[in-house]
Amino acid sequence: MSQGSKVTVDARGIACPGPITELIKAYRNAKNGDLIEVWATDPGFESDLKAWINRTGNQLVELRRDQDKIVAVVKVTAKR
Repeated sequence: MSQGSKVTVDARGIACPGPITELIKAYRNAKNGDLIEVWATDPGFESDLKAWINRTGNQLVELRRDQDKIVAVVKVTAKR
């Protein structure tokens, strides 16, 4: 089984709904198995991300707060 690609989306400094919009743009070009890592500074991104994950059925691999950013890693699992 081949491993997917990894894309990093730098959405730091972008206000809501910018970070989730940038994630969706990356998702459009992704395939099942790909990882999308998003860096954001807007605290609203966490709740937007959780809602998007619940709605789309993709997998949240990691969500953490670093000193200067929120880091989310999403595994694409729901592309049809």
